[in-house]
Amino acid sequence: MIKNISSFIKLKPALSVGFLFSASSLVFGTWVAAIPGIKHRLGFTDASLGLSLLLSPLGALTGVALSTKIFSKLSVGKWMILGYASLSIIMILQINSINRLMFWICLYCFGMNGFLNGVSVNTTVGFLEKKYNRRMMSTCHGLYSLGGGISAALATIFFALGLSPRWQIVFVVAIIFTVLFFNRRHLLSHDRIIHSGSGLKFPSLSILSISFLCMVVFMSEGCVADWSAIYLRESLHGAKEIMGLGYAGFSAAMTIGRFNGDDIITKFGSKKVVITGALFAATGFLIVVLTPAVPIAIAGYVLIGFGCCCIVPVLFSAATTIPGVSAVEGFAMVTTGGLIGFLTGPSVIGFIAEKINLSTGLSLLVLLMLTAAIVAWRNKFLETKKLIVDEVPYDEQVY
Repeated sequence: MIKNISSFIKLKPALSVGFLFSASSLVFGTWVAAIPGIKHRLGFTDASLGLSLLLSPLGALTGVALSTKIFSKLSVGKWMILGYASLSIIMILQINSINRLMFWICLYCFGMNGFLNGVSVNTTVGFLEKKYNRRMMSTCHGLYSLGGGISAALATIFFALGLSPRWQIVFVVAIIFTVLFFNRRHLLSHDRIIHSGSGLKFPSLSILSISFLCMVVFMSEGCVADWSAIYLRESLHGAKEIMGLGYAGFSAAMTIGRFNGDDIITKFGSKKVVITGALFAATGFLIVVLTPAVPIAIAGYVLIGFGCCCIVPVLFSAATTIPGVSAVEGFAMVTTGGLIGFLTGPSVIGFIAEKINLSTGLSLLVLLMLTAAIVAWRNKFLETKKLIVDEVPYDEQVY
């Protein structure tokens, strides 16, 4: 892991893009910490806040529709600067909203901007992988996970110092703007137009299967985030002090796995990593729903994290290399499945939990992960060839 991160840091154009992954999670983590205060200030109930939050994924779906037009006219490097600067401004306005209308508009813009930012950074990483003949998608997603952990730590420190989220976001945005300014040369060097301007094509069965895989993984991640604490507390009767350890273990495993992921994918191949990861995640969910012991259930969540960690980086890399499909089209097709999973997953599990129990709801994810392993085995775009990592000396890779 240390060797992989060290060599990645030497690639300045790649590191500048990797920071943007961390910037997304830094902003998002600050936003999560601000939600309770916004709920109180604007007078939301749980139900009305939940409905309001649906505006963000609705904005993301709008971003899917707009992405091909935007990226056929604007270079990816310019968008990365404009997109992350606008994301920062949107979040300042969102956290400091003075009324519900302002809050709703910001939520919608946040979702749309977030999707377009995701297109720009993930497709750029795909091009960088080809340019330097080495894997780096998993490391970049590891930086996203790391940024989430840093944002949680910063929020804890800020609250201890009496600093409200209204000022926390200003501090975080100041950091992002500073790094954007000093990295502007490296970001603008990515001057590629990443879409030909043609319309979206009807996806093939192989592309739909990648989208399905993304849906299952995003659904699993969303369900662990939303239901792990409740499951440990209410189903397994764990102490309230440890009910967050399931998600903490999952997140730690995701971060560690992603920082090692590029080496693992290079060594074993994309298809094997996805199949094995899906089987690991299925086993983790099975452990969670079958064990009556809280420590074993937490271990199950850790196994889920290790299973899921490298799947999304593989899928996003595959989305940018589909023959006959532009990188933007491929990313939009694949991530649409992820959005569906992230939106519907927790709700479906909640519905099953209400009608039967939470264990039965989580059992659905065992079946979906097993299905995902079969789908990955049959998919022709999840290549199994290994990259020759050291073909380009590191000192020649530095700009």
